[in-house]
Amino acid sequence: MKINTKSVLMPASLCRFWQLPTKLMLTMEFRVGQFIAVIISNSFYRKAFIVLPFVLMATLAHGQVLISLLLGDKLNSGKIEFGLDGGINFSNIRGLKDSKSMHTFNLGFYFDIKLKNPQWMVHTGVLVKSTVGAGDVPVYLLKNAALDTAFAGGAVERRINYFHVPIMMKYRFRNNFSVEGGVVPALRAKAYDVFANEINGDDLEYKVDTRDQFHRLDFGLMGGVGYRLVGGNGMNLTLRYYHGLVDITPDDSKPKEYNTSLYLAVGIPIGVAKAKEREKEKSN
Repeated sequence: MKINTKSVLMPASLCRFWQLPTKLMLTMEFRVGQFIAVIISNSFYRKAFIVLPFVLMATLAHGQVLISLLLGDKLNSGKIEFGLDGGINFSNIRGLKDSKSMHTFNLGFYFDIKLKNPQWMVHTGVLVKSTVGAGDVPVYLLKNAALDTAFAGGAVERRINYFHVPIMMKYRFRNNFSVEGGVVPALRAKAYDVFANEINGDDLEYKVDTRDQFHRLDFGLMGGVGYRLVGGNGMNLTLRYYHGLVDITPDDSKPKEYNTSLYLAVGIPIGVAKAKEREKEKSN
């Protein structure tokens, strides 16, 4: 017996059951569209959407340095080299008048990801502790008579803490020298001016929070040269230069200012020997 499907009527309750998911999907698509439209149209939400991944990365970065010391040998393989990266950097702010360079220490972790040609690799990681800025900045008024008197004739050191994320191409020559270059996005964490002076043999210091005076994000170019010790199996000694491309101050009435820094870094691979042993066992 043939059934005429056009004449079959579905109960009203079943019709409502089939219509419910369709209405739900249409409502969800509409809400998602509204959410995306709000992000695109509102500059605050657009910036927050861009900054959020950096904030999450920065929150996890401190813990990752500790984890790296405990699990470094597990992160290394024949294609990936993992280690700690740190040293001293000499920084200045281009465009900031009457200031000089200052030196601070930096610390982070790195990954060298080998490509099909093992002499080529992608160098990345996070500098968790990375402070740039300038020294001998002229003293300015603090709108407090006692503080202005105490620090008159002193000096100011401008410190800006960032989480730097280098993304560079690296080429290692057969003589264990290497060259690298690429881009470095950065997320500002803290910023402060340190007032210092000496009165009657006593050292005075006062910190002013200056985070609102600098953009949250920075971006620049980095290039460097390095050398691998112990016949290519030891530490990496690297000299890097960072050249900021983004004006770090939101105040358009002031001259533009850019971060500049010279890094003397030591890269310490962790667990490389164990990784090579595992590779030998696999090949055998």
